[in-house]
Amino acid sequence: MLEIKNMTCGYDNKFLLKNINFKMNCGERIGIIGPNGSGKTTFMHAMTRLLPPKEGEILFNGKNIWEIKNKDLAKKIAIVTQDSPANFITVEEFVLMGRIPHFENFQFIETKNDIDIAEHAMHLTDVVKFRDKTLNQLSGGERQLVHIACALAQQPILLFLDEPTSHLDITHQVKIMDLIYKLNKELGLSVVMILHDLNLAGEYCEKLILLNNGSMYKNGSPEEVLTYSIIEEVYRTTVIVKENPLSLKPYVFLVSGRGKETAKDFTTGH
Repeated sequence: MLEIKNMTCGYDNKFLLKNINFKMNCGERIGIIGPNGSGKTTFMHAMTRLLPPKEGEILFNGKNIWEIKNKDLAKKIAIVTQDSPANFITVEEFVLMGRIPHFENFQFIETKNDIDIAEHAMHLTDVVKFRDKTLNQLSGGERQLVHIACALAQQPILLFLDEPTSHLDITHQVKIMDLIYKLNKELGLSVVMILHDLNLAGEYCEKLILLNNGSMYKNGSPEEVLTYSIIEEVYRTTVIVKENPLSLKPYVFLVSGRGKETAKDFTTGH
């Protein structure tokens, strides 16, 4: 579905993401992780055509992404950012905006089909109960669900999410990540998301891309990427990594300064 070949991109040579090579198959859930300033947002901006590469190319279904018309690309790819300034329109009006890429020439209002699709998206995300409320009346977690509903109304095959759980409590974090997992499994939606929480990334993603200092440090399964040695090397902090007894996924424990001596026993197996 998505292939990146020898890509270098950035901003006026002040920061460059260098020599990125990556392939994504249909139906995968991929998490982008890394310290602040490692290039996560730059990477997503390049993949979503907000930032042209200086070198290399990005292929979507075998075609250079920059050669695809905006409207055609918006029918296939949707992006969920952390928030938007659209605060004073209703939830239903906002979700219906996701249908705009599918409007015919000289179409200015939604058809019954558009309304039905938006309705289905609101039901999938459990925001239909807020349909008549304005976005500024909702909590951060509720607004994030509305943004996902708007993206689903586009009927994409690939969904990008920029820190979908940022600033949310654990209840909304789990609700949103469970929803993303459900959309992937039941609808076959391919997903790429930036995540800061390593445990959420390990629990919900099939593959992880770890960026560091503008390069791809490691690319693989959570078990391959989330090891204590890799995390300590990249994040410059002491951690303990153990297996979640329920999911069998790697779980990262932070270690305070006063616990570092004890941590050595765990990481060496003593």
